[in-house]
Amino acid sequence: MVRGGSPDPQLQAELRNRLRLLENDNKEVAAVFCELSARLLSIESDKDLITVTFRTFEEIWKFSTYYSLGFLNHCMENIFLDQSFWLTSWEEEDAGIQVLLNEGSLSHIYKSLLMEEGMYLVLCSDNSIQQAMVVDGTVQIIQSSGAAEGLNTQWTETDPSTSDDTTLSPRTITEPLCPFHQWFLKTSFAFDIIGTAKSGRGNQIVSTGWVEAIENHESEVPDEISYHSGDMIEIITTYIECMEWFVGRNLTTGRVGFVKSCNMKPVIPDKGQKSTYFAIDDNELRRKNTEDDYDFEAAKTLLQRISQSDVCHLYKLDQFEEIQICRSKENLHATSSSDTNDLKEKLETFLSVPATSAHCLVTSSDLQDTSSIPSQIQTTLDEEEDPNFCICVEEENHDSLQPLLIFLNSEQYQPSFKKLYHVSYAFLQTSFHGYNEEEELVRYLSIARGTAKKSCMKWALARICFLLGRLCTKKNKFSQARVYFEEAMGVINGDFSDIFLLATVHMNLNAIYLKQKLKDKSCQMIDKSSSLLLGLQNYVSSTDMECTILKYAMKKAILSQDLKSEIKVCQLLAKTFIDLRKHNEALPFMERLQALDNSMDSSESFSSGYYFQLADIYTKKCLPHLTLSCVKVASQTSCSIMDSLRRISYIIENSSKPCGVKRQRQIFPSQVAYHLKHALKSVVTEENQELCCFIYLSLSDMCSSHRLYKEAQSYIMKAMDTVPMDMKHRVDFLVSLAWLYMLEGENSVALDILNRVVVLPNCTQHQLGIAHNLVGIALRGGGKIQEAARHYCIALQISREMDNLQNQAAVLANFGMLFLHLNARILAEVFLVKSVTLYSGLPMMENGANFIYVLLMLGNYCITGGLKEEGRSYYEWALLIAMATNHLEGQLRAVQLLCHFYNTLVVNEAQCIIYNEYQLSLAKNASDKVLEGQVLETISQLYLSLGTERACRSALEYTKRSLGIFIDLQSKEREAYAWLMAGKIYHILGQNELVDLYIQVAQNAALCTGDPQLGMQLYEASGDIFFNGASDRNKATTFYRDCALPLAVKTENVTAELRLCNKLAELLVSMENYQEALEHAKMALALSVNLGNQLNERVSYHRLGGIYSHLKQSELAEHFYLKALSLCSSPLELEEESVYYMKVYQVLGDIIFYDLKDPYDAAGYYHLALAAAMDLGNKKSQLKIYTRLAVIYHNFLVDREKSLYFYQKARTFATELNVRRINLSPGQQHQNQERTYSY
Repeated sequence: MVRGGSPDPQLQAELRNRLRLLENDNKEVAAVFCELSARLLSIESDKDLITVTFRTFEEIWKFSTYYSLGFLNHCMENIFLDQSFWLTSWEEEDAGIQVLLNEGSLSHIYKSLLMEEGMYLVLCSDNSIQQAMVVDGTVQIIQSSGAAEGLNTQWTETDPSTSDDTTLSPRTITEPLCPFHQWFLKTSFAFDIIGTAKSGRGNQIVSTGWVEAIENHESEVPDEISYHSGDMIEIITTYIECMEWFVGRNLTTGRVGFVKSCNMKPVIPDKGQKSTYFAIDDNELRRKNTEDDYDFEAAKTLLQRISQSDVCHLYKLDQFEEIQICRSKENLHATSSSDTNDLKEKLETFLSVPATSAHCLVTSSDLQDTSSIPSQIQTTLDEEEDPNFCICVEEENHDSLQPLLIFLNSEQYQPSFKKLYHVSYAFLQTSFHGYNEEEELVRYLSIARGTAKKSCMKWALARICFLLGRLCTKKNKFSQARVYFEEAMGVINGDFSDIFLLATVHMNLNAIYLKQKLKDKSCQMIDKSSSLLLGLQNYVSSTDMECTILKYAMKKAILSQDLKSEIKVCQLLAKTFIDLRKHNEALPFMERLQALDNSMDSSESFSSGYYFQLADIYTKKCLPHLTLSCVKVASQTSCSIMDSLRRISYIIENSSKPCGVKRQRQIFPSQVAYHLKHALKSVVTEENQELCCFIYLSLSDMCSSHRLYKEAQSYIMKAMDTVPMDMKHRVDFLVSLAWLYMLEGENSVALDILNRVVVLPNCTQHQLGIAHNLVGIALRGGGKIQEAARHYCIALQISREMDNLQNQAAVLANFGMLFLHLNARILAEVFLVKSVTLYSGLPMMENGANFIYVLLMLGNYCITGGLKEEGRSYYEWALLIAMATNHLEGQLRAVQLLCHFYNTLVVNEAQCIIYNEYQLSLAKNASDKVLEGQVLETISQLYLSLGTERACRSALEYTKRSLGIFIDLQSKEREAYAWLMAGKIYHILGQNELVDLYIQVAQNAALCTGDPQLGMQLYEASGDIFFNGASDRNKATTFYRDCALPLAVKTENVTAELRLCNKLAELLVSMENYQEALEHAKMALALSVNLGNQLNERVSYHRLGGIYSHLKQSELAEHFYLKALSLCSSPLELEEESVYYMKVYQVLGDIIFYDLKDPYDAAGYYHLALAAAMDLGNKKSQLKIYTRLAVIYHNFLVDREKSLYFYQKARTFATELNVRRINLSPGQQHQNQERTYSY
């Protein structure tokens, strides 16, 4: 990335991030390079490198052409730059992507492809163009004279005595021909007419003015002139050194005719220039296949289309809660008091200026160019009113033919002759009438031909023969046409008075020879025909075979290495093919013409560019990126305001694919802003000034759509200063400005503007309704509910009076949201339902966005009110409307709410997965990589929650996809968690050999951030994989104790430290490492007390009791169990608390009875456990406790009555539970006891 021609590190970093995102998802980039005729191999963002390759030399030719024309830079900009880039400040307009091509590698590939294809063309050391091929690993030249067979493989002049045998001989090769020459000469081998050319000298002379004869020449044919050495010859057409002939006038004899170029020496002008470029009038070519000159109305329509903000036409919905969410982290700067005062003064001035003419127009005639053509012969092509002749073949006398014969017998060229000569056969409709079939016209002209012969009307006869020949050609009667053309040529007999007639007859006769394959005759004429085509400025195109003659001239220019002639031929070929609507054939010559023009110095370049014509052809070939590049390159030259606006029309037409533009929503690409700013620099006339107003409005609307509200406000203010306008337009400007301030969150400033609007006497009812609705929205945002409701009422009344259902639906929705804000739910529902009813009867495409928002609001209302199914229905309805209108934001919002619904409100993993999959497709369409990564992460979690092996493998796939995105985004935290998630899934799948690897990579990613908190969380999460797993639980100890806990202590994260101590204590107890577990349990207790976390304190006491019990420290175990019980709530509130009491008292009884041998205290604990068990109705626990009590009273307390009672109770429960035997032996009871120490 460069700015001002120098590399910009910040922009380069942004570009590198974009490249990184496209490294693994490069379909879009590959499609663009396919359009550029290249094949994408790889993207290496760390090296700022894109590697492409080619399969044919034609692909290299096209790609190198696009590079030389400057298209690569702008194609890359369309891919890699964000839309907001084009809305940057004026200082950054020269910023962009600069593509550097490895030309050495490109040249190597080019040569290799040429050698693979067999024979190719090279420029040898003697400046001749030869064929070459690889023979036994050596490049050799092929020499052959195959002119007799129509194939000449040696392009230099050859000796007639040369043998026809083909031989191989080594010659020094300088380099292969450029791709364009290679392509053209290869495709030209099929020509029937093959000529020879002089060896190129690199500086061929092209001249006008005079030349001096250096040899004597006696004319043997009528169309050539005689001259002697030293005679001065005036150049009538153009002297082109590489061509055989030109038309000149011998100043000594006054004769005009063909002159051999090789016999002449150009006269050097006083300034010392030996050559000049063609005086080319290319205005006609520039207008070919483009729209007519872009006029004021077309420009105005385009700008109005761009600046189509609906704030001045429709009521707005109060969506500011959502807008504030979108801008929650943006820095909003309130307007200062000084700025507010300046704004008030500006508004007063704006409203007080008298409304003069709102439109300052100029006529298009003021903008027309009236340039003249210098040469007298070539200035007569301006068209006049054409005479029209009635066909009367029935009359015997020929008086009716006289007007036609007199008209056609003009010795000099007349403007009316142009349609007679032109290839389009325009004379059939414009010059003759009164006939039904062309045969009638042929008979009429045949009679006129005989009359002209009898009357010795030479020029009339020649032109009539020409017309008859054209009519025969039209019906493919080529032999008959040849007779007429040859007769016309004989009648003219070398007279150059009407050089255009001579040229058209020459072309048509040569075309017939070529079609009939009369090689000898064609060889005699082709050099003269080609010299006429190149030498005559503004010649009249008269045959569709001109392209063949021009290709012959192109071959001569290439073989002579005459760039000046090549430029001229490219121009003529492009013009000819475009006239014939053969745009594919015209494209290579148009591209070559532009490339040659770019290679010249600005002082020598004859054209300001053909980029518009190229853009037209690329548009027809469906190559949008190349079209946009043409437009951007063309903008780098100075141009008029209309040219800039025409470029915008090209961008809009071709930008739907490159820029993701949704046509249904009429969102325009921000590249338009670049050309709008250029158009502002070209404002000159008062008419331009009015367009300037629309340009500012367009820029304001584009900035607003990208949430650049401050910039949008500034453009609106500039538009207010451009031209005077009537009050209606002033009100629209004020409403737009107020809306921008509301979007910026400055409701007070917006209210000040709107209050001025509602009191204006000239404000229309529609504008008043819009203003009152906006005032209501602003007041609601400021908490002034009653005043807001009053303005909504006025707006609703106006919309009803005007019978505008769209506005009624909007203001009813605003009422509904107002009542939601007041928590008046019933009223809110009434108004929202009414709004939905109205919207459902309106066209979806026009009201889709508002309809979607109201449906989502109504769905949210139903769900918060407990009507889950109704809310879901409204969400689904909103999604369907968004899909039908292709509203991407609405689809995203609706599907996100549906995902939340099925994930939290009505849990349904399958539905949640389906909607998240659709959200994933929307994220891809929006090119939102962050959202795409988040959705992939969510889908992975959903699949993992299903618990099956197949679901786990699906979760792994989605995790890896999200991982790739997080790596591209350089989001190290998310990347680390993605690596860890993949490791967790591999652990679940039992592929333990990969688990450690993924965990290590996750930890490395976390360490790259330098954030100890993230490192601690990753280590803990790594331990959780094993802690919560079914195998290798002991591995969690290392992550908790050695990694996570030290970081928690270091960062003073007491909560995390407590959590880790609890996990370590539980893990070590399960590993029977009670001594180490005791340390962590004590630490957990201390941290719980310090934090005042009673639940964790109770857990710690209970865990300590269990650990001391395992360590056979029964008194301490009893102490900590009792401490845990003391922290329980009293009275007991939940069933789980009774269960806990029962189990802990039972454990305490076992400890006292079996470890401390105190049956009296043990009986007390058992009685408490029994009470809890009876309260719970737990029969198994009661059976166990009754049995223990029976044992104690039978064997130790020696109370037979109680012992029998407890035994009978135990037998009753044993019978119910189908327990066969109760053993009252204390030893057996001790052996079979099961103590519970975990919480």
